[in-house]
Amino acid sequence: MKMPEPDREVIERRAAIATALREIVPGEGVIDDLDERRAYEADGLTAYQTIPMLVVLPETTEQISRILRYCHEEGIKVVPRGAGTSLSGGALPLEDGVLLGLAKLNRVLDIDYDNRCAVVQPGVTNLAVTQAVSGEGFYYAPDPSSQIACTIGGNIAENSGGVHCLKYGLTTNNVLGLEVVLIDGEVFRIGGKHLDAEGYDLLGLLTGSEGLLAVVTEVTVRILRAPETARAVLIGFPTSEDAGACVSAVIGAGIIPGGMEMMDRPAIKAAEEFVEAGYPLDAGALLIVELDGPETEVDDLIARVEGIARKHNALTTRISENEEERERFWAGRKAAFPAIGRISPDYYCMDGTIPRHQLPKVLARMNELSEDYGLRVANVFHAGDGNLHPLILYDANEPGELEKAEKFGADILRLCVEVGGVLTGEHGVGVEKRDLMGAMFSEEDLNQQQRLKCAFDPASLLNPGKVFPTLHRCAELGRVHIHGGKTRFPDIPRF
Repeated sequence: MKMPEPDREVIERRAAIATALREIVPGEGVIDDLDERRAYEADGLTAYQTIPMLVVLPETTEQISRILRYCHEEGIKVVPRGAGTSLSGGALPLEDGVLLGLAKLNRVLDIDYDNRCAVVQPGVTNLAVTQAVSGEGFYYAPDPSSQIACTIGGNIAENSGGVHCLKYGLTTNNVLGLEVVLIDGEVFRIGGKHLDAEGYDLLGLLTGSEGLLAVVTEVTVRILRAPETARAVLIGFPTSEDAGACVSAVIGAGIIPGGMEMMDRPAIKAAEEFVEAGYPLDAGALLIVELDGPETEVDDLIARVEGIARKHNALTTRISENEEERERFWAGRKAAFPAIGRISPDYYCMDGTIPRHQLPKVLARMNELSEDYGLRVANVFHAGDGNLHPLILYDANEPGELEKAEKFGADILRLCVEVGGVLTGEHGVGVEKRDLMGAMFSEEDLNQQQRLKCAFDPASLLNPGKVFPTLHRCAELGRVHIHGGKTRFPDIPRF
């Protein structure tokens, strides 16, 4: 797609901003070359692309503070970015904004085993935290499928989960402290190595705020002692509805597995061909249930889970015999997304959350929608906490298929809300779900959320265009009824 030539005023403004930023971040820390900027034009939601005005790659908190202070004084928009693995367009840049890349802040600063925590910079990858502490028998619990690449800063922005979030919680349950920089350059700390932070729950507020409120520069995370025993069980079912009913029954019996994941037939086949994890290819749906704790307790829980599964028409059951086999079971699940990429030119990864007991109903309705739209869907999701990740398969080279996939996805998200769920479990709203926010929130709900945004960022310079379908001037939000000051965000440039 050929980009229009920028006018002289735009060129001169970019050059002036680049010069100012190079005073703060010398050397190769400022990128203004078009081809080099193009590398940052999208995140994991690759259907939407915009080349940023400039990219800046700071290495210290002090540099970030000066960058934000300068941008605040000059009225320049800023989009924070970690590894760019966001699947909701949360790190989509702006053609009139600075992309603030945090990848160079990638050090583990402190490991405190006595207090069971680690202090890391935002550019440290999720998996690197566990690797840093595993030698002493510890690990970091949240483990998104992209953990080899996604960063802790991005995990904070999206409140990421993973296959073990059912028992051990999302990012918000595993963060003890933050150092953040506000848009005006002010640096402040919340929490620390102690269990609870005093005052307002700013940790909870900033975790999952999608880069709209502040830039994270340091994170204190909780680390856990690795369980004595962990074993995974593969359970094959004839249908997804049977597997969904089993999920509710296991939780209803008071059993909280370390992880509980579900895949349907298309996902099973793709993952097995890719990883050879030993999945049953004759099953219509697969549950992976991991039990952890003392060995005697794990043995008892496995027996109980097997009994519940048999009552829900389980076809096959296979228990991991050693650590290598357990990891192989999970390798198939964690490789499900790239595995699907081998059987379809493109896929659209959705993210919504529903009450567990609604799983059979929602899965049945998704199958109907698949037939209505004429698009295949593969289901891979965190069944234990109801976080769905349907993968809609399409071909972007076929005219109209991307638009059809997006409509299909929007219908799935509306369905999640209709049955008592929410629009996102861990991928965030970004631009993907921005215009669906009205399906879940009233105008006053959204206004109240924007009042909070205004308290942190009155000029709306941090990651604007994300989350909110309409933008209000902060001065207008004090009124009960808003008649002016409202701007409808334009369509996001799409590839």
